[in-house]
Amino acid sequence: MINITNRVALVTGGSRGIGRATAIKLAQSGADIVLNYVTSRGAALETARAIKAMGRRVWIIKADVSQEDDVDEMVSFVDREIGQLDIIVSNAATGGFRQLLDSKAKHFEHAMATNVMSLIYLARASKHLLVNRPHRGKIVTISSHGADIALPMYGLIGGSKAALESIARHLTLELGGLGVNVNVVKAGLVRTDSTERLPGADQMFDGRVHKSMMGTRTLEAEDVANVVLFLSSPLSDLIQGQTITVDGGSEIHN
Repeated sequence: MINITNRVALVTGGSRGIGRATAIKLAQSGADIVLNYVTSRGAALETARAIKAMGRRVWIIKADVSQEDDVDEMVSFVDREIGQLDIIVSNAATGGFRQLLDSKAKHFEHAMATNVMSLIYLARASKHLLVNRPHRGKIVTISSHGADIALPMYGLIGGSKAALESIARHLTLELGGLGVNVNVVKAGLVRTDSTERLPGADQMFDGRVHKSMMGTRTLEAEDVANVVLFLSSPLSDLIQGQTITVDGGSEIHN
């Protein structure tokens, strides 16, 4: 089992879905958790209770990661009250499901701010906590297949995820030599509150068994969290600027 005891991890969008699974997985492996949410306070409290029951420390912070001031205040709290931050999982995402031709500038700006700029805000605000430590700092962000393939009503999100993967690679140039790893986990189709709202979601979920190479086993949020855990641990110290796909093989024959 991977052991990250005595590490502190910040998980954005940590109240539900992949964020919740990741926060719980990191806590199970020994980390204390800073749990970020923006609207789902009840779900955040439920997740925090599960983490606390493991004997881990947990802090809940409401912050909109699309807003630089919110990110700065969140990280200032971590610095002031905890004095340590070893792992950042930039998971929060948004964008709305709509045709590109129906999209307005405000929709584009919101998707880019939440899905891309938030990673830059987090890295900049946390740099002094992550660099030049006895162990390497870890930044992991979550992408999706929309970065590579066209999906109905997914243009803004997919475009922002493609940008996110590129930004993560470029961040390694600025942070890698200072003792920080920056990597991306590209998740296949996982049933969450968000993906269930995708147009044609039922058909896509039904079709997963034919596209993956895992028999009847389907991809779950915990499967994605397992890879985030690996990239958050010393086992991944020599993995830098990479995008790792977790989809049961679906991407091979899209």
